[in-house]
Amino acid sequence: MKAIIPVAGTGAKLRPHTYTQPKALLPVAGKTVLDFTVEQLKNAGIREFIFIIGYLGGKVQEHVNEKYPDLICHFVQQDKREGTGHAIILAKEIVANDELIIVMGDTITDFDVAEVINADKTMIAVKRVDDPRGFGVVQLKADGYISHLEEKPAIPMSNTALVGVYRIKETNILFECLDTLFSDNIKTHGQYHLTDALQCMISKGVRMKSFGVRRWYDCGRKDTLLETNAFLLKHQSMGIHESVTTERSIIIAPVSIGANCVIEGSIIGPHISVGENTIISNSIARDSIIGSYAKLEDMVIYNSLIGSDVSLHGSGKSLNVGDNTEIDFNK
Repeated sequence: MKAIIPVAGTGAKLRPHTYTQPKALLPVAGKTVLDFTVEQLKNAGIREFIFIIGYLGGKVQEHVNEKYPDLICHFVQQDKREGTGHAIILAKEIVANDELIIVMGDTITDFDVAEVINADKTMIAVKRVDDPRGFGVVQLKADGYISHLEEKPAIPMSNTALVGVYRIKETNILFECLDTLFSDNIKTHGQYHLTDALQCMISKGVRMKSFGVRRWYDCGRKDTLLETNAFLLKHQSMGIHESVTTERSIIIAPVSIGANCVIEGSIIGPHISVGENTIISNSIARDSIIGSYAKLEDMVIYNSLIGSDVSLHGSGKSLNVGDNTEIDFNK
C-alpha cells in the first residue's frame, strides 16, 4: 500500500506565517502538522509515500528527506491547483495498481489507522459537523455504506462530512474515474474534485464503507491551530528537551520546549510550544506557539503565533508575527 499526502496549498488563512513556510510545516505540539500524519501512517506499516507539493514545496521535500530517510518518498509537483482530483491523478504512474490511503496534509486526524489499512474494502472517513456546506458531504445507508457524495452542496443532503482520509482498494477504478473527470471536463465549483471521482466509483459498483474518527483537528487558521496545539499538549507528557536551560523560571504543564532553549526569569505555560534554540527572558507566555531561533525579552504574550527568527522586546500582546521579524515595543 502507498500513501498520498497532498500538501500543495498556499495556506492563505495563516498568513503571514505561510509566506515563508508551507502550512504543513507549521509547528504544533512539538511537531509539524505533516509529522503527525506521516508518523501515524509510518507506525501502521506504510513505507512508501507520495507527496503532492506546490507552494514552497522544496521545503516540504527537504524536511521529509531529512526527517524520514528510512521511507520511500516521491515528490510530485502540482503547478496548477485545480482541485483534489487533479492532485491525486498526478500520482497515477507512481501508484500503478497498488492500494492507497490518501490523507489530506493540512489536518490532523485521530483514527484507528491499522484497522483502516488492513480492511478488505474501500473506506472513507466521515464526521458529523454543524454546517457541512464547506465540505464534501455523504449520504449513508443504514449499514454504514455510502450511497451518495457531493462536494460543498448549497443544500446539504446530510450533516455528515468527509474528513479527508480515504482508503482506496480499487485504485484502477479510481483513476478511470479521474480520467473521466478530465476527459469530460467535469468540474464542481470550477475544480476537479476527488469527491466527484468517488461518486463515479459508486456508480460503477464500488462499495464504500464509512468510518468515524475520534477527533479531527483543524490547522487552517491561527485560532484553531492554537486550539489544536492546546488539545494535543494536554494528551501527551510534559515535553522539555534535556538540553533546555531554565533559571529562575516556572514551567506550567502542558508544554513542549525544543532543544537548546534558554528560559530565564520567566513563567512559561500552560499550552505553549517552543521551537529549538529559542531564548525567553523576563517574560510570561501562555496558550501560544513560538518558533525556533526566536528571542523574547520583557514580554507578556497569550493566544499568540510567533514565527521563527523573531525578536520581540517589551510589551503584552496577543500577536500573530511571521518569520524573520524584529519588533521593539519600547521604542
